[in-house]
Amino acid sequence: MSSPTNSALGGGAQVKSAVRTVELLEYFAGNTGMHSLAEVQEQTGYPKSSLYMLLRTLVELGWVETDATGTRYGIGVRALLVGSSYIDGDEVVAASRPTLDRLAEDTGETIHLARLDGTNVVYLATRQSQHSLRPFTRIGRRLPAYCTSHGKALLATHPDERIRQLLPAELEPLTEHTHTDREKLIEELHEIRERGYAIDREENTLGLRCFGIAIPYRTPARDAVSVSVPIARLTPGREQMIRDALFDARDRLTLATRHL
Repeated sequence: MSSPTNSALGGGAQVKSAVRTVELLEYFAGNTGMHSLAEVQEQTGYPKSSLYMLLRTLVELGWVETDATGTRYGIGVRALLVGSSYIDGDEVVAASRPTLDRLAEDTGETIHLARLDGTNVVYLATRQSQHSLRPFTRIGRRLPAYCTSHGKALLATHPDERIRQLLPAELEPLTEHTHTDREKLIEELHEIRERGYAIDREENTLGLRCFGIAIPYRTPARDAVSVSVPIARLTPGREQMIRDALFDARDRLTLATRHL
């Protein structure tokens, strides 16, 4: 029989291995394409021998794939299956479908449903604009919350001190319009709380303005919906119409999610 010390050490080793597995999958999910063992080792800091064995196991299980040479690694198809099952089984996604469809029809623009995950937002559902000039998005895309309209709408449901705990004092810019000062962002969050919706003014994609609103089925809010519009199509009258449509969508989503 194993001694208590050995059992404890074994349990700790299993937890460490699980953490490394998750971190490795998250690395591949956030860095598309194929990567060499040396590259992955440099980014993760894991010992090369244990990293190689972990990658071999994940390849055999289908969570990681290799190229034709077997020396470069990328995310595997099983990750897609698990991600799809999360979306398919999510009650908010299911409840929001009619409202997202209507919002897309009313505005003619690209619609997103996103969820706050730490300091990022993750896209759960999208409705693409029928216009030829439209943003490209995909379900599962992850962006910093501070530079998206739905992300800022969600951050605004948290108190200022929580924002200071979540975000560093200096924020990394995605474009020249991104907030880089946390305190300036907090000032904008005050304005968002007052008017009830957030605006992304080319803060993560140049040429694109987005309007986002939180769904208040829980406090702080976890999910938000947004409308993305190329600036070339945005007139004052159209902007007002989009805001009105967003408030209507929020009311509909509040009713649709009241049981959650």
